[in-house]
Amino acid sequence: MSEINTPIKQPPSIKISSGEYHQRWRLIKDAMARYGVVAGGLGVIVAIVLIFFYLLYVVFPLFISATAKPVSEYAVPELALGNTLLLEMEEQNEVGARFTDSGQVVFFETATGKTMLTQAVAIPEGAHITSFAQGSPINQGAVIYGLSDGRAVIVKHQYKVTYPDNVRIITPSLKYPLGEQPLMLDESGAAVEQVAVKVGDDATTIVAKTADIANNPGKIRLINFQKEQSLFADEATLTRTDSILEQSAANIADILIDKDESNLYLISNDGQMGFFDISDKTNPSLRQQQNVVGAGQKITSVAFLNGDLSLMIGDSSGLVSQWSMVKDKLNRPAMQKIRSFKVSDKAVVAINAEQRRKGFMTTDADGIVGIYHSTAEREMIKERVSDALPSAAVLSPRATALLVQSADGKMHFWHVDNEHPEVSIKSLWQQVWYESYPKPDYIWQSSSANNDFEPKYSLTPLVFGTLKAAFYAMLVAIPLALMGAIYTAYFMAPRMRIYVKPSIEIMGALPTVILGFLAGLWLAPFMEEHLTGLFAMLMIVPAGVMLFAFAWQFIPKAIAHKLSEGWDAALLIPVILLSGWFAFKVSVPLETFLFHGTLRDWFKTELGIGYDQRNALVVGVAMGFAVIPTIFSIAEDAIFSVPKHLTVGSLALGATPWQTMIRVVLLTASPGIFSAIMIGFGRAVGETMIVLMATGNTPVMDLSVFQGMRTLAANIAVEMPESEVDSTHYRVLFLAALVLFMFTFVFNTLAEVIRQRLREKYSSL
Repeated sequence: MSEINTPIKQPPSIKISSGEYHQRWRLIKDAMARYGVVAGGLGVIVAIVLIFFYLLYVVFPLFISATAKPVSEYAVPELALGNTLLLEMEEQNEVGARFTDSGQVVFFETATGKTMLTQAVAIPEGAHITSFAQGSPINQGAVIYGLSDGRAVIVKHQYKVTYPDNVRIITPSLKYPLGEQPLMLDESGAAVEQVAVKVGDDATTIVAKTADIANNPGKIRLINFQKEQSLFADEATLTRTDSILEQSAANIADILIDKDESNLYLISNDGQMGFFDISDKTNPSLRQQQNVVGAGQKITSVAFLNGDLSLMIGDSSGLVSQWSMVKDKLNRPAMQKIRSFKVSDKAVVAINAEQRRKGFMTTDADGIVGIYHSTAEREMIKERVSDALPSAAVLSPRATALLVQSADGKMHFWHVDNEHPEVSIKSLWQQVWYESYPKPDYIWQSSSANNDFEPKYSLTPLVFGTLKAAFYAMLVAIPLALMGAIYTAYFMAPRMRIYVKPSIEIMGALPTVILGFLAGLWLAPFMEEHLTGLFAMLMIVPAGVMLFAFAWQFIPKAIAHKLSEGWDAALLIPVILLSGWFAFKVSVPLETFLFHGTLRDWFKTELGIGYDQRNALVVGVAMGFAVIPTIFSIAEDAIFSVPKHLTVGSLALGATPWQTMIRVVLLTASPGIFSAIMIGFGRAVGETMIVLMATGNTPVMDLSVFQGMRTLAANIAVEMPESEVDSTHYRVLFLAALVLFMFTFVFNTLAEVIRQRLREKYSSL
């Protein structure tokens, strides 16, 4: 049989028309666009949230509480060598030193108590120790032993660090900066009951209180040794200067000399403090004598705060007060109480100041150790180290460890984690009384060339400067931008509008660094030289426009009708230019006639208003110029988008164009206008380069338009490259960024809420 090939029937093809194809492709593109917009919006939200949490992550450690943890406890090393006069610790927290009342120095490992070295101080035979004092603790400062025969020995402990086989080894030793031979302080041989010393590179100052001898009352002696290096001699010679203070030595309990060896403090048992000027070693003079504790209280401990500008005075009630040197009404230095801390209900046994910050450690009679920061007024740590009474304590040079000896013969070694004590709500936002300042104030000053400098991190002047710069910028931008938007959108001829609107919007493309450069190098000097012309222009230009408008009424109708409606603004361009030129021309004779000199000098002499070349006026003009395109563009679109039937209906009912604009158009466009203002304000708040280059960057709080400022954004741009990563300064700058972020976020959120309410209110028009 032959095969019969039966053809297979194909299903009928479905033909898609061109219209259906385009419709499907349009739907696909719409879906892609919709999902793309959603993804982009979510991406922006996620990015903003991540920025917020990153800022929070960097800032959070500023407000973490400090901690102290015990590391080890052991018997006091070489307790048989005498009672402890002073405990010391080197910078790495590995080696401690115990100075005893027998003239022995015991160096030991702080973690284990193992004795590393025992060395005797060169105390001469036949003499014994009657007094002891520590000099400046910075760089392992010197100590002085006052002796029973009127002499004294100065010794300095030092530590040599070596790295054999990449292992750190610290070798302690003693050094005699003025030689091993004891120094004669009192020729009569009276015992030295109280002593103080400051050893510098070129000079050494000793103040000693001697005992009564043979019905001869004790005296307070001031001895100064000045090093003089001869050109031909290998060793320096010491030139000695002696003087006696005219002060009773009966009740003197403590003596302190500042690091400059120019101020002396005598503390009495009855709570009196004598403040002396010893800059002239041959003629010391009393500056101030006053009581520094409450009635019925006794001074139990005294110590300098880092920098030796303040005294921390502890009393028997557990109160520690800070007394700092300030200028009185007659511009004379005087000690004044600037703050106090209630650290305990028991007497304050000892105060130890930090060597690199304005913090201090207290030890009370109940065995409780507290660490505080004076300026921030923060209690960082409060721990009971021992149940027994503490007999000696020391805080390490980096304030990362503490060593306490208790009366039960135990030594307690603790680790301290206290990274950012300088920061508190008060130090950031409230007035703080800093050392050497006459009163509390808001101050931002993060660095200085002085080693004893205290950083000041008040954000208030920066927030003030940010708002001040934004205020003057908006004061310039809002009237010009809104009035221009109203005229362009409603009154201007369409053919003219197509040139004006893009031209103004192109202004927004100008780099702000160029605007800041021009503002700082050209605009600021120009405005300083032509200040009178600037103010004259504010009066003459409007007057010129009004006169031109009045004169236009008398133009023949045949000529006036040749100008098309909406082209009036073109005629005002030469009027404004000529009026401005005339204002600057007449400013010089006007200034001479009215102010008999320059307007700047008149402001200074008559009103007491200073003039800084880079000021808020310059910033207002320059930053206003940068903000105008943003406000103008959004506001013009909002006004132009008002439905035509609203304006036509208003005009049909007999309203004038101006009445229609005020009563109908502006109300309908108010949500868009409000958005324009808020976006412009956000741009002004976050602006960096213009305020960086045109303000002088002085963090002062002055409302005057002729004074500069420093903004949050400019401060971050200036100081972030100089800050150490993870330092307090670094984290405070991130806190400033977080404040700026939260400010703009909250402000824009409120603005959006108000905009929605305006839209709901006027949507029925």
